[in-house]
Amino acid sequence: MTRSVDGSARVASDPRELALEVVYNVMEKGAYTNIVLDQYLRKSTLLSDDRHLVTEIVNGTIRMLKHLDWVLNLFLQKPLEKQNPWLRNSLRISLYQMLFMEKIPDYAAVNCAVELSRKKAGSKLSGVANGVLRNISRSRDSIKYPEPVDSKEYLAVYYSQPEWLVEKCLQEYGIHATRNMLLYFNQRPALILRNNELLGSRDELIYTLSQDGIHCSASHRSPWGLQVEIMEKSLEEITAFQAGRFYVQNEGSMLAVSILKPQAGENVIDLCCGVGGKTSFMAEQMNNVGKIDAYDIYGHKLALLASNCARLGITIVEGHKQDILGISEGLKKAQGVLLDAPCSGLGVLNRRADSRWRKTSDSISGLPLLQCSLLEKAASMVLPGGRLIYSTCTINREENDELVTQFIKSNPDFVLEGFAGDISFFPLDTKDKETAAGGMLTVLPGKYETDGMFYAKMRRKISF
Repeated sequence: MTRSVDGSARVASDPRELALEVVYNVMEKGAYTNIVLDQYLRKSTLLSDDRHLVTEIVNGTIRMLKHLDWVLNLFLQKPLEKQNPWLRNSLRISLYQMLFMEKIPDYAAVNCAVELSRKKAGSKLSGVANGVLRNISRSRDSIKYPEPVDSKEYLAVYYSQPEWLVEKCLQEYGIHATRNMLLYFNQRPALILRNNELLGSRDELIYTLSQDGIHCSASHRSPWGLQVEIMEKSLEEITAFQAGRFYVQNEGSMLAVSILKPQAGENVIDLCCGVGGKTSFMAEQMNNVGKIDAYDIYGHKLALLASNCARLGITIVEGHKQDILGISEGLKKAQGVLLDAPCSGLGVLNRRADSRWRKTSDSISGLPLLQCSLLEKAASMVLPGGRLIYSTCTINREENDELVTQFIKSNPDFVLEGFAGDISFFPLDTKDKETAAGGMLTVLPGKYETDGMFYAKMRRKISF
């Protein structure tokens, strides 16, 4: 008998049943999608194709939940939230296959729902699954969504997003940009590798990976990026990964380091460093010469930072487990300081299937106050003439340009500094180039096929 994974439980051998159990745990028990999916897959004996199928059904169902529930409620006599929970989630994963997985025929998805509903909820409810999904299959061309099509109600349902988020995007960026962002949030994230130049060229890495069955193409958005097209192995199994030849990192995240432009021999500080994606890239850009002090409040993240640096052959990083707001003595100073601030993450909603459902306008409202305090502390660590980079992975202007503008007003010893030339390799359009030349830039999610990010570059005056 299958249950939620607990060390002794046996996971399902059928990929669709396994997907149902993961979705059930997320929707009915509040589990985090990425955590419970990883737990189930680690315990399963599924082959690669079936593991990919499970991942697609789980992540897709959770992402498109609002859309799926809207359609199901059109065809159910009793509201979905009042249905048996196993039936409810069987319907969801099966409808996802019908509407969004082109290679799966409707009859296969219907049969899946019937069998899973019979097994989990009983034969009577399997008849409900059969009738509802067959009706949807016959009537899919006449499904009605909220009107008009440019309303927040329509966009929220069709693109499966919280209404508060859609409303914020519409207010700040307009209908065209909002549609593009919502579409990007529902796409499977591209897998981008960052070549470690300490150990070889990007072309050499592409060839090495091809010998291991990993097919990549050089990114046109970054001199270091590779986009993975075919990868049948897990990262840990790839020889080049074990040898430290690359790090997984989106090009949007790489830009923050290019904007800071750390130089060999410099002292650099990385605040809120996490597991070290930007930290390790800075070390590579410095040719592993100089010193990087990396701060984070979480010990497990610093342990991963140390492990990543060791794998990549980086020796100039020193981790510090510390809340930087609590530093009163022994404050370090450097020529370059990067603050990749904790934020609402509204630029990377495609990376965690359930993240859109766990955020609310209230839950992110207090972030600017924290970010302002962190930015003030980061500024105090910049030497005269030094650079300060503030970056986030959100598109919320209250956490981005509005916050930085207020900081500049309150700190006249800092000035914005243009950085369009520092990222001339990135295909910015004319408007974004002009914005970057002014010292701040918001990269909207999907606009350049990258995550959504914000960057501000500031310089501390030598004399004030």
